[in-house]
Order: sequence, then C-alpha cells, then structure tokens
Amino acid sequence: MGLLDNIHSPADVKALPPEALEQLCREIREFLIDALAAHGGHLASNLGAVELTVALHRVYDTPRDKLVFDVGHQCYTHKLLTGRRDFSDFRDLEGMAGFPRPDESAHDAFIAGHASNSVSVALGMARARTALGEDYDVVALIGDGALNGGMAFEGISDAGRSGEPLVVVLNDNGMSIDESVGGLAEMLGRMRTRVEYIRFKKWYRSSIMPHIPWLSGELARMKQWLKERIITENIFDDLGFEYIGPINGHDIRKVENAIRWAKEYRAPVLVHVITQKGKGYAPAEKAPEAYHGVGAFDPESGEPLSGGEDFSAAFGRALTELAGEDPKVVAITAAMKEGTGLQQFQKAYPDRFFDVGIAEEHACAMAAGMASQGLKPVFAVYSTFLQRGYDMLIHDVALMGLHVVFAVDRAGIVGRDGVTHQGSFDVAYLSSVPGMKIYAPANFAELRSMLRKAVLEDTGPVAVRYPRGGEDFAGSDTSDVSAKTVYFHGDDVTIVSYGTEIHEAMMAARMLRNGDIEPEVIKLNVLSPLDPTPVLDSVRRTGALLVAEEACAAGCVGEKLLAAAEQAGIALRACRLVNLGDGVLPHGEPWKLREKMGLDNGSLRDAVLEMLHAEGKT
Repeated sequence: MGLLDNIHSPADVKALPPEALEQLCREIREFLIDALAAHGGHLASNLGAVELTVALHRVYDTPRDKLVFDVGHQCYTHKLLTGRRDFSDFRDLEGMAGFPRPDESAHDAFIAGHASNSVSVALGMARARTALGEDYDVVALIGDGALNGGMAFEGISDAGRSGEPLVVVLNDNGMSIDESVGGLAEMLGRMRTRVEYIRFKKWYRSSIMPHIPWLSGELARMKQWLKERIITENIFDDLGFEYIGPINGHDIRKVENAIRWAKEYRAPVLVHVITQKGKGYAPAEKAPEAYHGVGAFDPESGEPLSGGEDFSAAFGRALTELAGEDPKVVAITAAMKEGTGLQQFQKAYPDRFFDVGIAEEHACAMAAGMASQGLKPVFAVYSTFLQRGYDMLIHDVALMGLHVVFAVDRAGIVGRDGVTHQGSFDVAYLSSVPGMKIYAPANFAELRSMLRKAVLEDTGPVAVRYPRGGEDFAGSDTSDVSAKTVYFHGDDVTIVSYGTEIHEAMMAARMLRNGDIEPEVIKLNVLSPLDPTPVLDSVRRTGALLVAEEACAAGCVGEKLLAAAEQAGIALRACRLVNLGDGVLPHGEPWKLREKMGLDNGSLRDAVLEMLHAEGKT
C-alpha cells in the first residue's frame, strides 16, 4: 500500500513527514497517468503542478482557506488530496468534473474553466473577508499563459494597491496550451530574485521597526540600497506586490517554504514558481502541447487509442489552402494553435500566423485593425472563449462593417470538459452582432466550401461555426445551393436543424417515414441573416414545426422562426423547440448529453409523435 492510499483529506497531507513528500508526488503522477490513459483529460498541466499543489495543501487549510484556480485544468492533484480518489466516472455524465466545481466539493472555492480571472476573484474574497471581519487566507494559482490575459493585470493592479493579505502563485512553465508568447513571457524568463532579500525584509519588519522607529528612515534607505543590488526589479514590485522567486517548482521543500513565507507576510505577495509541463512522463515532457488535453491513450507508449481527422484539422488544412490563393489571408489564435488545427498554417506561412496568447479581446481588436488596412484576418477560437470578445465584436468589428472571419470551433455540445466549455451561446450572441453572417456546416466538405465563401467572397463580419470532433456522417456539400437544403419532402411535419445536428434529425425523419409519417426536413446553411421563407412555405402546408439545435433557448433559431410565422399570420397546430435550454450543460459524453437534452434521433422522433398525437394526426 502506497502513501496515496492513505490520503483522504488535506489533513493527511499535512501529517506526512517532509521526507515522504517526494514519494507522494511520484505516486500521484503514476495515478494520474493511469487514470487519464483510461478516461482522457488534461494530462501535461496536471503533471507539472503536483509538487506545487501538495505544498499549497501543506500550508493552507481548505475549505476554510480559499484556493482559487485559474483555468482549473491543473486541479486533478487538488481533487486527489481532497477526498476525490475515485476517477472511475471521471468526466462522465454525473461523474467527477475535470474542473473545479463548488457544487462537487467545498474544497473547490470557485468555478474555473476560462483564464485570467483568478486574481480578481481572490481579491473579491479577500475584501469580503475584511469587510465581514472573518479570518481565512486567500491564494490564487495562475499559470503564466493566463497571465497574458488583460483581466489578470486588471486584478493584479488593484490587488497590489489594496494592502489585502493575498497570495498569488504564478506557475511558470513557459506554456499555456502552446508555448507562451509575447513580451511578458520574455520578462518572466529574465526575472531573478534572491531569497536573502526576502529574509532580510521579514527580519527588518518584525525585529527592527517595532523597537527602533526613529531609525525607520535610515533603514528604509538601506533596505532600498540592498534591494537594488541583489534583486532585479520587475513589474510585480511596481504594482505593489512583494515578489518571491523564481523557485524550482519541483523542489517540494523550497516551494512549501516560499508559500509559508508568503502567507506570513500579510500583504499582497506573488510567488513565482518554475515548473515543467508534463513532468514525470517522457512523452508529455517531449511534447507538452500534444498532451495538454488527451483522449484515452496507451500509458506505455503515449499513443492515442483512437484517432481520425476532426473539424479543427479540416479547418486548418482548408485555411492553409486559401492562404496559398490569397496573400492577404492571415491566421490568428489565442494560445490555441494545436487546438484549432493551425499547425500546418504556421509551418507554411509563419509570417502570416499570429499567436497572441490567452487574449481573445486583443485578438478581436487586432483582427479589426488588420481588416481596416486590407488584410483578411481569420481568428480561430473556441465558441466558449469568443464570449470574452463580445464587446470587440460589436465595437471594433461590426460598427465599421469590417471583414473579419471568425472560425468558431467547439460550437454546440463539447462534452466532457463540461459546463465552462460547452459552446451553447454563440448562435445567440453572434446573431446579435450587427451585420454578422453565420454559416453552419454539417460536414468537412461544407466547412471547406463555407470557409472559402467567408474568406474570399463575403464582406463584413462572418462566422463559421463547427463542432468538436469528427464529422460522423461524410455527406455531400449542399452549401452552394442556397441558405437552406430540403432533404425530404412531406406534408405532416416540418423538421428544421443545422450543423451536425441535422444528422440526428435525418435519422429521426427516416424512422418516422417507416411509420407512415411524412416529414419535411430543412437544413439551414446560413443562420444569420436568417431567411425564414423556406420554413414558412413548409409550415403553411404541414402546420407543425420542430426545430432541433445545439444552442441555448434564448436567441435560438427556433425562436426567430416562430416569430416569423406569427408575423406571417401562420397559425401552427403544433410546435416544439428542442435545444440546450438555458445552455448550462454538465460534463459528459456528447451522445449522453444529446439524449439528456432530447436531441438524439430517438428523442426527436418521439417529440414529433407526441406533437402529432396531441393534434390528432396519429
């Protein structure tokens, strides 16, 4: 029996002697590699944060003390140390989440999934503690990639001048998902500080100042003289933080000591820890970006157990081809080169590829600047992350009608990454952007065709939204026919869908036709501006409408179609909108989530039968 078998809470971690900690960290890494080989998840980031997480739980007492994760994909060791050892249902529907969830455990202080908010959240908690006269510590754990985000510096700027006892731990591994880029990454690479200065300052504040206050002026000058000679000035000092580091993040004793110093300082402190993403697993150390988020894999070789091309790869290949035809085409990513399939583009056209780091707002505004000067920028971004750039979509892109193309990856149900990553809202928020055109391809062929139109033919802002994973059904390209495609003709019910959800609608229609019900199935290729005419023509005959879409209910296409029918004076005998409800979906396999939301083919068939039965058609 190993040490990890006896760890059921942070108290058990605190009870271990220091000499046992390296063994515990080895066992944690072995556990994570085996568990993620079976279930998938975020591997490299968690392997790099093992010692750091153990040290945090040695120093702090969660859930009384508040540990705020940034992004949260590095929380697996935290889950292990807080009583969540069973990974058998990891990231399954109703199983343990892959990100911090306060509704899962009191040890998870705050939900996490997006980047750069941890310092702001932690400062809010610290100020609440002070305002309410309570006694607990607050620490934010942020990666160097998340530090690129402007919101992180908004929080740091305010926290540094607040005087609130607050610790920010900077996990610096030179990576976000891909390698960290930009001036901030270069600055972190240069920073060096001597522990001797921190020790001197603690001794000065505790031993000299209380007893010889009249020497404070002279000692302050001496302290400043010492500081100037033994440490490098850095932005965190200038913003009001006491800076400790950089520290070897895999030396558990040094990390624990540094965090204890920071906690005892009772002021805003930043602890700079250097770690290696993928630490302890050779394949992940060699290619950490490839092992950031993994499916099931062979733990011995590191090879994935399943593969095949996905929409992201198909997009990257198609955009590279378009760039070969038009030298004005440029690609932008926000630290997601691998995730959005842009590796081939970067290799082929390095001077036309721009990785801005985790900074979606900046990416949107920069793309607007590029478009204003004649380039054709394509910003490849996950649906859930583009939410962060909504103001720029309107203010910087739409108000001037600039031709910026948004390749919206991970649209609709994403699956096991869960509530913070589901692409539920892009149809609603993109449709609200003035002049935005939205394409919804159902397969790779349509993705290529629609992307070509978006980049080379259209004007103004354009979005092409597509899901995570493969195309499932290869299908032909119908996108050049019109804004819609009619697959079946019938007089009993009109079924409308778009994107890959059309395949579930088509299977439901086939089952209905076998039961002597004749549905008419309409696939929408363009969601905005929405042309309701073909749907209205159909429902005038059928009198019944079902709209199936992987989008939240508020602002969905179905709402717009019902409004158009009402304005046209069409009295529907029956209608059903099947969608993602409020858009807040749990984690789980996509097919299980479709069943849960009634978007699988069997549920759609049953919904039609219920509609027609209610109106006496069956």
